[in-house]
Amino acid sequence: MINVHEAKSTLSELLRRVERGEEVVLARAGTPVAKLVPYRAATEPRRPGRWAGEIWMAPDFDDTPEDLLQLFEQGAT
Repeated sequence: MINVHEAKSTLSELLRRVERGEEVVLARAGTPVAKLVPYRAATEPRRPGRWAGEIWMAPDFDDTPEDLLQLFEQGAT
């Protein structure tokens, strides 16, 4: 963990550490506020329907029992 004040003067070194795979946590007054991590480009764009035919869902998937719905609604208040 590195305080922002120190990070300002050592940014180049912090970037070298991140390039080597290290994660660096930036802190303000000892409280973590951000993390520097190595950049990883997406390997391939997301494609809708890619799992078509691979996943099965029960016909009654959306049929939630009334007593279970009531339990969720009670916890929401």
